[in-house]
Amino acid sequence: PAVFPLSCAVQSYSWGKLGLDSEVAKLVASSDPLAQIHPEQPYAELWMGTHPRGDAVILDNRIPQQTLGQWIAANPACLGEKVRVAFQGQLPFLFKVLSVNTALSIQAHPNKELAAKLHAQFPKHYPDANHKPEMAIALTPFEGLCGFRPVEEIVSFLQAVPELRTLIGEVAAEQLERSGSDDPRGVSAALRVCFTRLMKSEKKFFVDQLNTLVKRVSQEAAEGKDTSASNGDLLLRLHSQYPGDIGCFTIYFLNLVRLEPGEAMFLGANEPHAYLHGDCVECMACSDNTVRAGLTPKFIDVLTLCEMLNYTPAPSSSKIFPATQSQLDPSVYLYDPPVPDFAVMRIEIPASIKLYLVSAVDSASILLVIQGTAVGTSTAAASEMTLRRGSVLFISANESISLHLSSPDGMLLFRACCLL
Repeated sequence: PAVFPLSCAVQSYSWGKLGLDSEVAKLVASSDPLAQIHPEQPYAELWMGTHPRGDAVILDNRIPQQTLGQWIAANPACLGEKVRVAFQGQLPFLFKVLSVNTALSIQAHPNKELAAKLHAQFPKHYPDANHKPEMAIALTPFEGLCGFRPVEEIVSFLQAVPELRTLIGEVAAEQLERSGSDDPRGVSAALRVCFTRLMKSEKKFFVDQLNTLVKRVSQEAAEGKDTSASNGDLLLRLHSQYPGDIGCFTIYFLNLVRLEPGEAMFLGANEPHAYLHGDCVECMACSDNTVRAGLTPKFIDVLTLCEMLNYTPAPSSSKIFPATQSQLDPSVYLYDPPVPDFAVMRIEIPASIKLYLVSAVDSASILLVIQGTAVGTSTAAASEMTLRRGSVLFISANESISLHLSSPDGMLLFRACCLL
């Protein structure tokens, strides 16, 4: 068989949504009737792929290998010839579902050059030499911080939030205020100085400033005043999750991006970001390289982060990554980011269609069912497969699947692949 169902690993990181509030838990419960969902446990991520810390288990007793990673190693042709050669016989992406309840750390992922360097110097913190571009596609309304705000927004916060100005210092603040839009390199340089001054400020100093700010904004909010000039709602929310954390100040520098279901954001190398709340499917290159600097109890590497970031200001609307509807199949919307490692298809099958062909692509792919039920048949599958919400299938390169839909409302599927 070259098409088969998978049982995928769940990661229970502390920032995940609890119990059946979590989309991850709902998908697991729906796909596996025997799964026990614990209401107090976070269900943060579902990993669909071959990562050694969460290699998917094959649900087909005719296949001798237990996991997808083992099976691909024994059958590398399943990747597709181009993908096999380009990525040394490895599946080049990890597909995930995330259910975010509290903020993830302020982080960025290095490009290949920096990844190789960090890995050589600090292998404990940077476990591999690969880059880690990622794309998140919202399943529910989804919020994240992403990329530097337009300078005018940052300047208006520097003027409205004295505690922020104190941390950065008058010289750096004025330099940013004076930097003109006609000199983008000057703007980036001024932004780098301001952000680095913030992130490197002494702990006691910034905690005092943060406490003063939070106290002031809380009082204003209690009096029913508008706190938007201090980004008050988000400040109080992050401070309640990570009290005394420098990450609370990054909201004055980074865009707040809100995605509706089906909207995506792509995070290239060196783009500062932090997911805040909501459920999404995520696809990424296979790497664990994350440089963190706040909203986290984990290892923090402020110097590396401040050095590597892309200091190009842009409005939050520019962070929404568009999907293109397929010319060949109007049910397919393709998210094709500017990296070779992965692409994602959103497949919306309308209720009027009762037989749908998941077409062959020249790459191994992983198919996730979000809504609807069907029976899947394929010449490459050992037997027919029941597909329901939460089902995950591995599809070898150049294999197709016929879906015989049984749900009255059509289906919603996501498919990750590599389009070289």
